[in-house]
Amino acid sequence: MSSPSRTDWFTHARFGMFIHFGLYSVPAYQEWCRTRDRIPDATYHGYMKQFKADRWNPARWAELAARAGMKYSVMTAKHHDGFCLFDSRHTDFKATKAPVGRDLIQDYLAAFRGVGLHAGLYYSLLDWEHPDYALDRIHPRRNDPDWNKPLGVTPEPHRDMTKYRDYMFKQIRELLENYGEIPLMWFDFSFDEKGPEDWDAANLLNLIRSLQPGIVLNSRLDRGHLDIIASKRKYAGDFMTPEQFVPEEGCRDAVGNLVPWESCITLNDNWCYVRDDPNFKTPTQVIRLLVECVSKGGNLLLNVGPTARGDIQPEAVEILTQVGDWMQLHGDSIHGCGHAGLPKPDWGRWTRRGDRLFAHVFNPPTGPLVLVGWGGKIDSATLLADGSCINMSTPWMFKECTSPDAYLTLPAQRALNGHDTVIELKLKVGV
Repeated sequence: MSSPSRTDWFTHARFGMFIHFGLYSVPAYQEWCRTRDRIPDATYHGYMKQFKADRWNPARWAELAARAGMKYSVMTAKHHDGFCLFDSRHTDFKATKAPVGRDLIQDYLAAFRGVGLHAGLYYSLLDWEHPDYALDRIHPRRNDPDWNKPLGVTPEPHRDMTKYRDYMFKQIRELLENYGEIPLMWFDFSFDEKGPEDWDAANLLNLIRSLQPGIVLNSRLDRGHLDIIASKRKYAGDFMTPEQFVPEEGCRDAVGNLVPWESCITLNDNWCYVRDDPNFKTPTQVIRLLVECVSKGGNLLLNVGPTARGDIQPEAVEILTQVGDWMQLHGDSIHGCGHAGLPKPDWGRWTRRGDRLFAHVFNPPTGPLVLVGWGGKIDSATLLADGSCINMSTPWMFKECTSPDAYLTLPAQRALNGHDTVIELKLKVGV
């Protein structure tokens, strides 16, 4: 499915920031609002006058991402509404024509690169602004009498997807030629009425690889991109993209081998800034969600939705700061780690990197942590947070047991981490 050398940095990073920012941040109630409410073009264009982003400072976002232990990022260069955050020569529906008057993508890339993150771009294949993008069941003008029927039956006579594709190709070329090295491009999305034939995916991939040979691509140029079993589809990209859930067994190929994958998940209940959405995940939920993804061989791309002025909400900042506090002490059990090849234990999850096995203890047991079958296979056990040794001697109540188990005496309650206590096990040679 992918070139190992191309995805090495991606599978090592494990944790990234997704950023949904755009014109929809002004009405602030749903990034699909243009189509959900069938907002007239004139009304939606009017939001440009309010898109000032007067507190725009992506360096603050980058610092927050780095502080949280994130290693890469993806930001919306253009979402489904067609509004561009980059200074495209092929449209006036862009940030440089709004009061903010800046190429926001250029600023974002500089800021995130500046703190050492792999800064990637999101580009929507859909476009509800372009006059030649054929109507479908999710287009804002889907109730027009000349609606393009499913799969191109009786299309609108004045819409020409060939012209739209030319526009799309030109914009993607701009993003890949004008902004330096782009390590990752996140396309969104194919569905029943629009797919690789509409995007001319074969030639699009040729263009992308010719401009940026090392770029990592997601799976959404093709239909079925949410499948958790990776097929041999021609346009499946380098990694799978389950959305708003973590697959039970990770994402695998047809014979059961894990493939690169990434769960993209919102911090509250929406992708963009929604003023009235208070349902944020707790730091504990985020940390355990991240551990779950890594334990199944995947990444977590966690979304934030900045306000129209350019601020990440205080609730999100506080959550990510607490996640960062945990990551500062426990990041070794995340970055470069993956599936341990072991069943999920009752008390938490496993991650592994080489001869290092990490026990993520969510629910400490009463008594010792019993590692069934691990007797004689562990050189040392260490509390990752402070580097102190964990006692591995057999407690008195297990002295008469003949099972080849290992026993870890957990530290006192005060030394346990309420989010996730991590014990690093150094395995003996050959284990």
